[in-house]
Amino acid sequence: MRIDLHTHSNVSDGTFTPAQVVEAASVAALDVVALTDHDATAGWSSAASAAARVGIVFVPGVEMSCRWYGVEPAIALHLLAYYVDGSHAGLVAEMARVRAAREQRAERIIALMRADGVDVTWEEVQAYAAGGTVGRPHLARALIQRGLATTVAEAFVPSMLGERWRLPKEDTDVFVALSLVLDAGGAPVFAHPRATKRGRVVPDSLIVEMAGHGLAGLEADHEDHSPKQREEVRALALGLDLVVTGSSDFHGANKTVALGAHLTAPGAFEQIRDRARQTS
Repeated sequence: MRIDLHTHSNVSDGTFTPAQVVEAASVAALDVVALTDHDATAGWSSAASAAARVGIVFVPGVEMSCRWYGVEPAIALHLLAYYVDGSHAGLVAEMARVRAAREQRAERIIALMRADGVDVTWEEVQAYAAGGTVGRPHLARALIQRGLATTVAEAFVPSMLGERWRLPKEDTDVFVALSLVLDAGGAPVFAHPRATKRGRVVPDSLIVEMAGHGLAGLEADHEDHSPKQREEVRALALGLDLVVTGSSDFHGANKTVALGAHLTAPGAFEQIRDRARQTS
């Protein structure tokens, strides 16, 4: 079986609709695909319907934007949550809070860009988001439209969205997130835990603590991990009896990684499903 447990649609910061993600997963010969939009479950219904049409297994998931406050400044990290109850009141409220804060930050960034002579508008950026939550990739689209960048990655250099027009955002405390995911019947997996190219990463001691609070797995095979980092994650997971996953972290045209570029083993997928059943 070919299993990809980390993808994004235009409900968050991808460019494909949820149905298009699933259809593309079928074309990529995937047997199982998870939709894990940032702090959002709005794409699940459409994705599930598409999966039924094309005959592949759909896994409902989210990627929670988290923060560890054990150091100053706090370190950002992402928690993939599989099979959570999308109607869980606490989870719904927390994700809505984070999405609203993300949009407020985007509006403030637009003000910074306009002060520097970039004539982007809120209405234009909303149109790029196509009804999803506005985030920095949509601001990048405005820069590409004006010829100031040629790709989303290029728009994230320090002279633009990477630093000059970057503002802090509100995230969920990682232990609050773990508690909410478990309360909502889900299986939590730490996304790309060693991705130093994204910035600071948390120490192993925090992962040990997260494991004690119900963490189910670690995502090892990811485009932002070097071969050495993948092996480090696998060794850590083995020592903590955690599931090891792999995935594409597909974002459509916003990233160059293809669906199915990295995969999760069938046995690991079964363990994730079992963990979710145990917490539900």
